[in-house]
Amino acid sequence: MPASVMTADLALARLVAGNRRFRRGEARFPTIQKEVLAALAKGQQPYATIIGCSDSRVPPELIFDAGFGELFIVRIAGNVISAEIMGTLQYAAVHLHTQLFVVLGHDGCGAVQAALSMQYSGPRERVRIQRLLRRILPGLPKPAADQTPGQRLATAVEANVRWSMRQLRATSEGRARQLEGAIKLVGAIYEISTGRVRFLD
Repeated sequence: MPASVMTADLALARLVAGNRRFRRGEARFPTIQKEVLAALAKGQQPYATIIGCSDSRVPPELIFDAGFGELFIVRIAGNVISAEIMGTLQYAAVHLHTQLFVVLGHDGCGAVQAALSMQYSGPRERVRIQRLLRRILPGLPKPAADQTPGQRLATAVEANVRWSMRQLRATSEGRARQLEGAIKLVGAIYEISTGRVRFLD
């Protein structure tokens, strides 16, 4: 099915199936074919847009077993949302017509950990890193005394994904397009130790 006519639900099912192949060791990593490259030179038709972290251990094309031109990917530390990121996502919606948008976080995220440290101990990073961390801070939950550091980080990682989603939904265009049923926005967490992508409710 051409990506341009794929529904959000079908695109999500395709991501889930690709991650299952990846975890089973049955990924179909694409070999470069002249016909594929020639077709891609004429344009792109990705079936989903992924907003993910820059972490080198979380390459969306591999963990979803996707080929060339199948995913439109935006990567930034901590999957933070900024004006530039929103502009890129708007491009995906308006010009590439992707209907599925996935905010993809991952366990043990260093950016979220640094934001937690900033929350508890104040600024310790360099100025530009602090600017990035301040985009994460509003979405972090209040610390719970009974949580271990590992539990606290896991909770914060999921909260950060949900925070990114809330920011996207809060835009007038995001609200309108979701009410129209034109797009679907979902959150997910990649488990580095298992290769599993857990989609959030």
